[in-house]
Amino acid sequence: MSDVHAIQHLETPHPSQPKLTPTQRMLREAWSSSAFRVGFFIFVLLLFGALIYPELTSIDPTKMNVRARLMPPMFLGEGWSWVHPLGTDQLGRDLLLRCLVGLRYSVLIGCATVVLMFFVGCGLGLVSGFKGGFTDTIIMRVTDAQLSIPMIILAITILGVSRPTVPAIILVLGLSGWPLYARVARSAALAEKGKEYIKGERVLGASDLRIILRFLAPAILPPIAFVAVLDVASIMIFESILGFIGLGIQPPTPTFGNIIADGRKYLINAWWIATMPGMFLLITLTSLNLMGSAMESARNSVLKGAA
Repeated sequence: MSDVHAIQHLETPHPSQPKLTPTQRMLREAWSSSAFRVGFFIFVLLLFGALIYPELTSIDPTKMNVRARLMPPMFLGEGWSWVHPLGTDQLGRDLLLRCLVGLRYSVLIGCATVVLMFFVGCGLGLVSGFKGGFTDTIIMRVTDAQLSIPMIILAITILGVSRPTVPAIILVLGLSGWPLYARVARSAALAEKGKEYIKGERVLGASDLRIILRFLAPAILPPIAFVAVLDVASIMIFESILGFIGLGIQPPTPTFGNIIADGRKYLINAWWIATMPGMFLLITLTSLNLMGSAMESARNSVLKGAA
């Protein structure tokens, strides 16, 4: 008899075990990937350094020191200083500190822009897919019109006639990149709104807003999550391009773009000025791409398991 009870206990799911949502299953699957963990730890390490190191040092990233100008990085083995392990620029400013401050601004703009794109695009896409009809037509035509204008062209046009502050850059890039999120959210809403549980909620008298927020919004998270991570990397590239051509955050505030722009004049005799911020940007983008690719593979695995 005890064997029978043991078999029944194994076959019966434990009532205390919560059922994981598709988003939770995707994140758990992604975390099991070594690529995701490597990318996550690299990104956290860089972000931790960018947040902590500038607060611990007494060096001002904008203060000039002509006596220390064009000092090489420590790994070149000649003329370097422990005070400036990655060398200095043409004005004697510490490159490590300037790159870490630039990373702060780049990640801030990337994350804030993606959040703005997420809320604007997903909000319009959910309403478009759920409502359908005339509402869907209008929103999708606006989306098509926005997609016809390249993000970088729109950003250059707007920031070229206005003062390129951090909020202005976030707003311009965010309002340029929402259409992709709108299309993904609309597709998810169209796939979900005809299902039985949505019809049941309507029969029970649930409002459209409750259905959208309670049921449709969570359904779009798995396809949107990895797109958002990859878009952070894309926005960081766009921000660097704007800084390089003088339409990003203005000096003396250091950003990847304006540090590289200043260093291009010294590529022959002080190549590290332009190379160091480029390496920081490359490593950060690589970590984000590792996480995004792992999340995409995890999403596909979850969808195959659900099928």
